Formats: sequence, structure tokens, C-alpha cells
Amino acid sequence: MRIAVLDDYQTAAHDSADWGALDVTFFADHLDDLDALAARLAPFEVVVAMRERTAFPAALIGRLPALRLLITTGMANAAIDLDAAAAAGVTVCGTRMFAPSTSELTWALILSLVRHVPAEDAALRAGRWQTTVGTELSGRCLGVVGLGNIGSQVATVGRAFGMRVVAWSANLDPTHPDRVEKAELFRQADIVTVHYKLSPRSVGIVGAAELALMKPDAFLVNTSRGPVVDSGALVAALESGRLAGAALDVFDTEPLPADDPLRRAPNTILTPHLGYVTRAGYHLAYGDAVEAIVAFAAGEPVRVLG
Repeated sequence: MRIAVLDDYQTAAHDSADWGALDVTFFADHLDDLDALAARLAPFEVVVAMRERTAFPAALIGRLPALRLLITTGMANAAIDLDAAAAAGVTVCGTRMFAPSTSELTWALILSLVRHVPAEDAALRAGRWQTTVGTELSGRCLGVVGLGNIGSQVATVGRAFGMRVVAWSANLDPTHPDRVEKAELFRQADIVTVHYKLSPRSVGIVGAAELALMKPDAFLVNTSRGPVVDSGALVAALESGRLAGAALDVFDTEPLPADDPLRRAPNTILTPHLGYVTRAGYHLAYGDAVEAIVAFAAGEPVRVLG
């Protein structure tokens, strides 16, 4: 079987797993054009996709008659049309991911945001000394939108910093000690951190109404998925001074277009979807991808989605 590994931006996939004698082609670039992508992938029976970097809608799947197995890193991928894959006879499998990496990046962003680390680094290199005044975490309120695996890890660290934690999600047990109503979370929190699974129901779950409830000295952090936060409303809040700042690792379109307004928004820290990008994470995900290919070839697919 011919295998394509997509969006290998750091050319790390080859060394992150033992691909053995498998016939693998690694693509380090990203293609958005449907015609170009269909032409590239037409010869391949297996495609390994890294998260949602490349979407697989019905329009693409229908143009890949050789495709038999589609593997996504992670156990969910909103960019893959599972119904279209099933209709085309394509098996879709997932992999495990290393959850602590995203919670760790979340705290790197929070600390960089409240202590103005990028701005102070740039100022120091330019010859200036102590140009900002930071915000302490102890005694502040951390609002966690989505208290799942990653959100719970972030909350644990927040408590270690001496923060009070409040949380909300649509399915969070009403008796959970950290739970508050959604509006109350945005009113109380000094830092709102988003860890919500992307689905049609969660698109824009943090929008203009929620941002308007936040304190003017509060911060927003999103390491979940870009569309969960209304980016237009966020840019407007930042530009008007209604929000002290935001740190984002995820975006509506990735890679982030050069003309995206977020690139020019004030008081922001932007990182290129690094939450899952660690050595341990890549070894686990690509190792599972190899396992999935071997298992599929043996007629016993593993971690099938859909």
C-alpha cells in the first residue's frame, strides 16, 4: 500500500515512528486547493492526516478512488466527513494523543500573557528595561470553559498558583463544586481558558455576548479550536479595549492567513497550534498510525471512528 503522511511541517514524522518497510511519502507543505490536493493524493491507498491541518470533506473523498484507509492523529477530527468516508468504503482510524502537552502550553500562554513576556523580551533586546507591569495569579479567578481531561489539568495547576477555579460546559454535572452558569463564569473570571470540543453546536460558543461580560482587565486564552471563539468579536473587543488581552494557539483557518485581522490585534500572543506538538505526542500519534496501518492490512483495523 502507498501511504501519504500530510502536513509534516517540521519534517518530524519519519523519525517519530518506526515505519519499517512501509511505502511512505512525507509531505512537509500544505495544500488548500482542492484540485491540487486531489491530484496529489490520488495514487495513495492510505493517508495519515495530522489533526485538522487538511480537511477531508465529501468533495475530496469522492475524488480519491484508491483511498482505503484514512488515519487522523487524535480520536476526533471535525474536518473529516465520516459519513462520506463510510459511503466511499474508506475506513477512518484515530490515534492516541499526549494530553498534558496542551495543558502545559496553556499555562505557558497564560504566564506569558499576564507577565507580558514577549513584549518584555522584545523591549530588552531593543535596549529598554522594565516597560510593563504584570498581573499576579494568586487570588485571581480562573474560568475554565470545558472541564474535560485537558481543562481539568489546567484547573489543577490554577489551584496550585492559588487561584479560585470556576467552570462551565453544557454537559458539566450541575452538582460539580466548580460549576457556575456560563454568564457567571465570564463575569467572575480574571482569566478565561477555553478547552471545548469543536462541533456544530460549539462553534462561536464564546461570542460577543460572552466577551462583553468579561472584566476590562481580564484575559482570554484558547488552546481548543479556533471556531469555538468568535474571532471577529474577539478582535473587536481587543481593539476597543474591552479586553486586556488574548493568547491564541488555534484559529479558524490554519495556517493563519497573512491578512487575518488577528495578526494586527493589540495585546495578543499568537502561536501556530503548538498544543499537541511535542516529541512525546508525535511519537505516540505516529506510532499509533503505523500500528493502524499494519492492523488494517491484516484485516483487523483498530481505533475505528464513526
